Amino acid sequence: MQEERHPAGMAAGIGLAVIVAAVGYVVAGIPAVAALRFSPLVIAIVVGMIVGNVGAQFLPPSVHSGISFCQKRILRVAIVFYGFRVTFQQIAGVGAAGLLADIIMLSTTFVIGIWAGRRFFGLDRDTAVLCAAGSSICGAAAVLATDPVLRAEPYKVTVAVGTVVVFGTIAMFVYPVLFHVAGMNPQTFGIYTGSTVHEVAHVVAVGGAVGQGAAETAVIVKLTRVMLLAPFLLILSAVLAKTEAAVPVTQGAGTRVATAPAAAGAAAITIPWFAVLFVAVSGFHSLSLLPDHIVTGINTVDTFLLATAMAALGIDSRVERFRGVGAGPIFLALTMFAWLVGGGYVVNRLVAVVAG
Repeated sequence: MQEERHPAGMAAGIGLAVIVAAVGYVVAGIPAVAALRFSPLVIAIVVGMIVGNVGAQFLPPSVHSGISFCQKRILRVAIVFYGFRVTFQQIAGVGAAGLLADIIMLSTTFVIGIWAGRRFFGLDRDTAVLCAAGSSICGAAAVLATDPVLRAEPYKVTVAVGTVVVFGTIAMFVYPVLFHVAGMNPQTFGIYTGSTVHEVAHVVAVGGAVGQGAAETAVIVKLTRVMLLAPFLLILSAVLAKTEAAVPVTQGAGTRVATAPAAAGAAAITIPWFAVLFVAVSGFHSLSLLPDHIVTGINTVDTFLLATAMAALGIDSRVERFRGVGAGPIFLALTMFAWLVGGGYVVNRLVAVVAG
């Protein structure tokens, strides 16, 4: 069923999401909250869920067109400008060890997430993919960027973001302890942190708890991991197109799966234009043509746009839609977290030996 697109309703929906995003910014700036490293994005989706559930009866149906606009159009624009957070020079600066660790951890974590989510925890495809993307790449931003390719229901996005928040927060307390227990040097620990911790904010917190050297390395490796988001989305789009081209065909008493020919409407590969532009913007940023204060301003606006998209997702996530989801996403996130911590340590040690 298509949403009615009344101009006033569209404006009201966008305005509501913007207000919730602004509240997220204000709350995130409170010293006690800031100390916990909760980003405005996380606060915005929580506030959005409160507004969407408590005030649902007061929201006219027409506002949902504006909410949908924020979830889709504003989100894609925000992902494009996310490219101003990373440069090709930063990727080159971490060397082969950082890039190799990122690629291995991203691919293995994602595969483990899909396999365990579907086979052991009974999750549907979209929830498993979103949770896996969040843990393997860059947290909430990866979940948001993956959603347009999947076209998943909003509550599944919220569930995936929730798993990132929970285990990213746990990582902030676990990793500094591991640094002392495992006896890693700051450079190795920085690569380990950047290639395995969920959010950029979590990486900053973990690195900062150990030292400036570890923090700088961790952030650069993490931003390199963010850059891998673009090829990830292109590959995911191609795989989904191939999968969706398999059409169930009834035959006798059973059902077989046949691959539909292109002429019969086989799914075409959808190129996520925002992922391509994300790389282009990163390349432009690598040329250092803009002054630092302008880049800082762009990143501030971009964070607000992401918070607006998160707010819209929260508003559109009703409690009743979570019924039946169960504890599967949490167990899946725990499984991936265990791999990121334990498997990531082993992988980083091996990579250090190979690259060294």
